Amino acid sequence: MPADLRSHHLRTLAYLLSRGARHNFVPVTTSELGRAVGRSQQAASRHVLDLEEGGLLERGPAPAAAAGRGVSLRITQRGYSEMARVYEELRGAMESHPSHVELDGVLVSGMGEGAYYMSLDGYTAQFRERIGYVPFPGTLNVRLSEARHVSAAVRLDQVGGELIDGFSDGRRTYGWVRCFAGSVNGAVGCHLIRLERTHHDPATVEVISRSNIRRACGLEDGSPVSIRLPM
Repeated sequence: MPADLRSHHLRTLAYLLSRGARHNFVPVTTSELGRAVGRSQQAASRHVLDLEEGGLLERGPAPAAAAGRGVSLRITQRGYSEMARVYEELRGAMESHPSHVELDGVLVSGMGEGAYYMSLDGYTAQFRERIGYVPFPGTLNVRLSEARHVSAAVRLDQVGGELIDGFSDGRRTYGWVRCFAGSVNGAVGCHLIRLERTHHDPATVEVISRSNIRRACGLEDGSPVSIRLPM
């Protein structure tokens, strides 16, 4: 097989598999193949030769209806096995995730709005039902220390979390809140919250708990904070 099986080789094999070339010789032109993999006709012809030389493709009789550049191709057992191996590696990588996410930063003061919002009736009933408690008034604001932690926090939006629905009180509307269970400094249970509407930049995250986390952990502004979230 090619010493380095590149993405265009894999795309060529994938296209031929989709055409039924695992068990049958499939008629195809190199122009058609080039369009399918986003390369020129000449490049597609080179890909076919590479894969033939590597024992991943075999060529059958030229199809009678194809003029000039038509070929009949079938994926060998070796070629199929290689594709199956790559598929399993990709599936494992795509389905894997760490057992937890750890976000490190320092405690910073907020604007005092957390206590107001967390005590609104439209939220408190949902908190009690969906995360099992009504949070202590206010949020703990943590300024994340590194870009990788900021990126990990932003990616939480793709995970889901426990959704607290937005609502309206007739005068204004309030956005949804997503809650992710975890702990602060390995000592106090908490939920990191992601908000539909926030005045914070992505480097600052907010944490709620049934406890006063500042007091329970002996924290003050500038104290190091580690938030651990099981996944």
